[in-house]
Amino acid sequence: MTKFSVLMSVYSKENPDWMQQSLDSVFNQTLPPTEVVLVEDGPLTPELYSVVEKNVKEHPNLKVYPQEKNQGLGKALNIGFQHCSYELVARMDTDDICKPNRFEKEISLFEKHPDIDICSSFIDEFVDDIHHIRSQRLLPEKHEDIIKYAHRRCPVNHPTVVYKKSKVIAAGGYQSFPEDYILWINMILTGCKFYNIQESLLWFRFSEDVYKRRGGWKYAKDDIRAQWNFYKMGFTTLWEFITNSIIRGTVRIVPNSLRAFTYKHLLRKKKDND
Repeated sequence: MTKFSVLMSVYSKENPDWMQQSLDSVFNQTLPPTEVVLVEDGPLTPELYSVVEKNVKEHPNLKVYPQEKNQGLGKALNIGFQHCSYELVARMDTDDICKPNRFEKEISLFEKHPDIDICSSFIDEFVDDIHHIRSQRLLPEKHEDIIKYAHRRCPVNHPTVVYKKSKVIAAGGYQSFPEDYILWINMILTGCKFYNIQESLLWFRFSEDVYKRRGGWKYAKDDIRAQWNFYKMGFTTLWEFITNSIIRGTVRIVPNSLRAFTYKHLLRKKKDND
């Protein structure tokens, strides 16, 4: 099978138990990664350092790159890219859990379809543990449909992405908020081909606090600024800028209960066992 890197970043506020679960899911795959590149985004807690040290001893292919100060996810991932040895790079967050066949499914896709430059999959959003799945984030499958979808919403699930390193670099890497969405638009504009696997390959850790974190005037302003950037880049029309800004800005500033309702019932597929 093709060799590939896994790119991760950790910072001081993350949960060490969740990080260990995440790393376990990465290393216990039907197709294990060739290397795992972990960027320490600033000083960590003693508990997080303990998790890192334990896994370095157990997994010689785990490479750790400490940074003197916290710079944010986008900059940390750009640093990590410099240390990824292989063209195919899989993203992974330190609080999510890969399904056992995630990498096998994704890497085999690139082997069968070398024209694809980036892929992701559905994700299962869970609360507390993976047996309490509350919803799924679904995405269109084919490139043309993904491009249409990108005019309204983020077209891939970042926690499950695998992409070609050279294509990400050519698109300018991660930039300002929202780091991933802007990267996908730049990759579209540089001619990259997208694909979304039509099954969930990852358990995404979710909590009610997510709704609070996604609200407020700051996020509303950031969303509008991002939409304006998409328009200036020539990706969206003026009408799309206006409608997207109104919809996304409204969701940011409504009361938390209404924002939670929007995410649960309008923006996600609700699971039967929820």
